[in-house]
Amino acid sequence: MKLSLVLCLPRDAETVRVTRNVLDASLAALEVTADIRDDIALALGEACANVIEHADSSDEYEVRVQLTNWLCVVEVVDTGRGFDSASLNQSRAGEPATAEHGRGLQIIDALAENLQITSRPLEGAMIRFEKPLQTSVSI
Repeated sequence: MKLSLVLCLPRDAETVRVTRNVLDASLAALEVTADIRDDIALALGEACANVIEHADSSDEYEVRVQLTNWLCVVEVVDTGRGFDSASLNQSRAGEPATAEHGRGLQIIDALAENLQITSRPLEGAMIRFEKPLQTSVSI
C-alpha cells in the first residue's frame, strides 16, 4: 500500500498545527509508533516554520507526504524566490544556532534522515527529509 498526502496551505502560522495533526492522524491510523510520530511531527513543524519565516514572497506552500515501504518522506515546498544556497551552507557549517534562530534545520537533521534543502531561483525552495517507520501493519 502507498499513502500520499498533499496539503496546499496559506503561509500562516496556524497551518503548522493543522498540518502536524493531519499527518499524525494518518500515521496513527497506520499504527506507527508514538515516538516515530513525535519525531516526524517536530521535524515537520520546523520545516513549516522555516517556510513561514523565510518565504517572504510566497502566499502559500505545500506539504507532500509519501508513506511507502516502511518509510515516510516529507517535502515542504514554498513558491517564493528561493534562497542563496552558498550562504545557507556557510551558516549551517560555521555559525552556532542561537536560542532564537538557526536550530530548525539542526533539529530536522537530528530527528530524520537524508535532509535535503534545495532552492529553485524564482520558483521557491524545498525541505525534504525521510523517517523510517515502525508499524504493526503493512503499508
